[in-house]
Amino acid sequence: MKSPYASTRREFLERSGTLSAASLTLALASEMSAHAANGSGELKLGLVGCGGRGAGAANQALTADDGLKLFSMCDVNRETMDTAADILEKQKPGRLNVSPERRYRDFDGFKRVIADCDVIILATSPGFRPQHFEEAVAQGKHVFMEKPVATDVAGIKRVLETAKIAKAKNLKVGVGLQRRHQPGYQEWLKRIQDGAIGDLITIRALWNGSSRPGKPRLEGESELEYQIRNWYYFTWLSGDHNVEQHVHNLDVANWMMGDRHPVVARGMGGREVRNAPENGQIYDHHFVEYEYADGTLLYSQARQIPGCARDISESAVGTLGRANLMQREFTLSGPNADTMRFRQNEDGHQLEHYPLFKAIRENLDYNEAERGAMATMTGILGRMANYSGQEVRWDDAMASNQTLVPTDLVDFTSPAPVLPDDEGRYPVAVPGATDPFAVWY
Repeated sequence: MKSPYASTRREFLERSGTLSAASLTLALASEMSAHAANGSGELKLGLVGCGGRGAGAANQALTADDGLKLFSMCDVNRETMDTAADILEKQKPGRLNVSPERRYRDFDGFKRVIADCDVIILATSPGFRPQHFEEAVAQGKHVFMEKPVATDVAGIKRVLETAKIAKAKNLKVGVGLQRRHQPGYQEWLKRIQDGAIGDLITIRALWNGSSRPGKPRLEGESELEYQIRNWYYFTWLSGDHNVEQHVHNLDVANWMMGDRHPVVARGMGGREVRNAPENGQIYDHHFVEYEYADGTLLYSQARQIPGCARDISESAVGTLGRANLMQREFTLSGPNADTMRFRQNEDGHQLEHYPLFKAIRENLDYNEAERGAMATMTGILGRMANYSGQEVRWDDAMASNQTLVPTDLVDFTSPAPVLPDDEGRYPVAVPGATDPFAVWY
C-alpha cells in the first residue's frame, strides 16, 4: 500500500529535480511530526537491544513523535546500553528518563522493559526477535522490530501467529524494511506494478558489499556470551547474511511481485575467505535462483568478500523494458524511459517511523509483521538451498518447523546451541551433505 505521505508521480518528479533527498526528508518530517503530535499524552518508549541499530531506531522514533520519551532499556552488555543512553541524551536532550533501575542486562530484562513502556523497539540479534515480539504483544504493547524478524522456520511461524494476535488486540507493528517508506521506491514500484516495463520476466536482487570483521574471544567469557557478542557470524543468531542484510532486496523483489513470495529456491554458496574461528558458521557468498508461482525468476546475489565489486540494488526485466533501482539513481528503459537521480539517499530509516506513530496516535490499522516474515522467510529459503545444495520448495520448508534457536536460555551459563571443535572452529554447512532442514544442535 502506498504511504499516505508519498507524493503523486508528478509532484515527486518535479520536487526531485530541485530538492535533494535530504531536503525532501526534512519536508516530510515536518509534516509528519505535526500529525504525530496531535495525539494526547506522553508515550513511554522501551529499547530492547542497544547496539548501533537499536540506538539509531530510538533516535528516529523520538524524532517522529514529540510526545515520546525513552523510559526503559535492556542489553546484555551494560557498557553498550550506557553508551547508547549517553548518545541519545546528546541527540535528544530532555527526552530520556531512564533511571538506573530501568536499565536491565539479564536475559529476562526484555520482559521488564516491555512492562515499563507503551511502545517497544526490538533490536537485539534476530534470533531472539520472535520471542521478544511474542512477549510484547502478550503484554499489549505496540512494536517496532528490526529486520529480519527470525532466523529459522519455527521463528517465522511464531511471528506469523503473534501478528494475528496483534491485529486482534489492535496493536500497531512496524518492521525495519525501510525501502517500503522511501518515496522514490514507492513511486517506482507503483510504476512497475502499473506496467511501465510490461509483464515481469526476471528480477535481480543484489547485496554485494563490505564485510564486518569477526570478534575474537575474550578471556573468561562463556561460550554463549561469546556467540551473542559475535552474533553476526552464527546462523542461529543472524540467519546468515543472505537473511540478515539481503532481506531488504528480497523484500523489494516480493513487492514487485505484488507481495507474493517465491515457491522454490535453487542455489549455491560457500566460504571463500571466512576461515578463521571468529568467522563462526556463516558463508561469505550466496547465489540463489528463486522462482515464483507464475514462473517469474528472481536472481539473487549476496557477497561479502573484500576487494570485490560493490553493488546493492534491485532491477527487473519486463516485456517492454527494464527498471534499475540503484541507491542514487532509478532508471526505466523502453517506451516509458525515465531517470530519477538523488543527490543522496532518502532516509528510509527515519521515514519508516512516522506512519507507525501516526497509527498509534490516530488509532489506524498498521501491522507490517506478516510482510516482514515473508521477506525473512524468502532469505531463509535461499539459505536452505545453498547450505544443502538441493532444490527447496517453500511449502516443504514451512512444513519442516526447522528450529535453530534454543528456548531454554536463562543466562550466560546456559549451553550454546553450537560448539567449537578443539581448534575453535564451528560446524559449517556442506552442500551435498547438509540436510536443508537441519538444525545446529
